[in-house]
Amino acid sequence: MQPSTIGGINNLPEDEKRAIYLRVIPRGLFERFNLPAFNSQRIRNFTKFKFAPGSSDVEFSLFHEERFPDPILYGHLTDTLNGQIHILLYIMNNPDSPRYNVDATPDGQTTKFGTRRRNLDAEAAALADGLAPGQVRRGLNMLDEAIQTFEKFVKFLGHDIYFVEPLYYHNAVIFERHGFAYQAGRRLMDRVQKGFAADGDLLPRLDGSTPFRQPAAANSIRLRSWAIHDGILGESFTSVTMYKHVGKSAGINSCPDCAW
Repeated sequence: MQPSTIGGINNLPEDEKRAIYLRVIPRGLFERFNLPAFNSQRIRNFTKFKFAPGSSDVEFSLFHEERFPDPILYGHLTDTLNGQIHILLYIMNNPDSPRYNVDATPDGQTTKFGTRRRNLDAEAAALADGLAPGQVRRGLNMLDEAIQTFEKFVKFLGHDIYFVEPLYYHNAVIFERHGFAYQAGRRLMDRVQKGFAADGDLLPRLDGSTPFRQPAAANSIRLRSWAIHDGILGESFTSVTMYKHVGKSAGINSCPDCAW
């Protein structure tokens, strides 16, 4: 019987679960980076999986070169309590772009994407180069294909809905614009929009006291996200969960007329 959960897939023989999880990877990545076919033995040299039997989550990485430090795709999926698919992380990196060490402090401690501690110099450099919070490199501009591929995977498992946990404000806005709705966190998004609107309480805090609190952030999704990451709300951007019905768009836009 076809498994419908991450936990069920993880209990399959290794070759079977590898084949299923490779369905999550957009085929365009194989073509763009001239990788071996997804169903070949050679692709094993470019992929890493963590999918222990008995666990209910999976981590996967795809590399464009065998010894390159960063994957071009990293994903972390888990099951919800009722067996739906939940995306914890989904990251695409452009390996040809400069790297900013926002993921580690100068003494080598992990920052947990800046949620536990921060490398302020690296973050300032990433900000200046046009990156958003959490990015160590530029992205690949393949989110449309990635979502289409993921929805085929969700349908393959027999589901018509899936969930995602945006780590930053800009992630949530991007997911909105790709058809996602809020299970939790819509009030926080509305609070952000109100705070950055005319006469909003967040505007006086865009005082340039740090590189991440620029006045221009009021009308920029990316710069808002940096300001929020810098603590402008007085609270962390957490407890936001979104969902999407396969093939449908919720039509939500919490920040109309706000540019990237």
